[in-house]
Amino acid sequence: MECRRRKIRILVISMMVTIFLAGCGNKPLENATEEHSSLATDQTIVDEWKTIVPPPPPELKTVTIDAKTTALLILDMQTALCKNPRSIASIPKINQLLSEARKKGVVVIYSLTTAGKPADIVPELAPAIDNPIVKSSVDKFYNTDLDKIMQDRGIKTVIITGTAANGAVLHTTTGATLRGYQVIIPVEGMSANDPYAEQYTAWHMLNSPGTRNRVTLTKVNLISF
Repeated sequence: MECRRRKIRILVISMMVTIFLAGCGNKPLENATEEHSSLATDQTIVDEWKTIVPPPPPELKTVTIDAKTTALLILDMQTALCKNPRSIASIPKINQLLSEARKKGVVVIYSLTTAGKPADIVPELAPAIDNPIVKSSVDKFYNTDLDKIMQDRGIKTVIITGTAANGAVLHTTTGATLRGYQVIIPVEGMSANDPYAEQYTAWHMLNSPGTRNRVTLTKVNLISF
């Protein structure tokens, strides 16, 4: 009888040890699951970078300009800033637009960086004596009289060209739309060192809440005066 009780005790103890060990064995799995869940929720846009598919290209629109109420802005096209291939390639395109704008009497306004001088502007795009020039950082409305210059001339629409696409073009366009101007951007007339910066800027213009309702993307040969 006593022997039987011992066997029962041993069996009970064995079962308890088995249950305990099974419980310990499950803990790493639970921890692994929790760790996996934590890693999943800790994903950022940087982790997803390579998996994101870019949106389709925007449609470039045909544009007809009212010369009396339109200004052409040529931003920061300084020799020192226009040494990369993309900026160099934009010069003849801007020059083509500039020539046509001057024939039609369109107001032409230039900008410089804070350290720039009128003589720094690339020769192909040199300003005329009576062309206004403003100096600022990336937003050419900041601490300048750009808005007053355009208001005094009855400007309602601005064609924005220049460099950098993701600098002066992006921020001055935003400043213009926030002040109620319509903005036209010939995409081959804006440039940056990196084509991604131009692509991002084009996307931003048509998708940002601050710009999307007032910006038209186009090409130089799709603009008529």
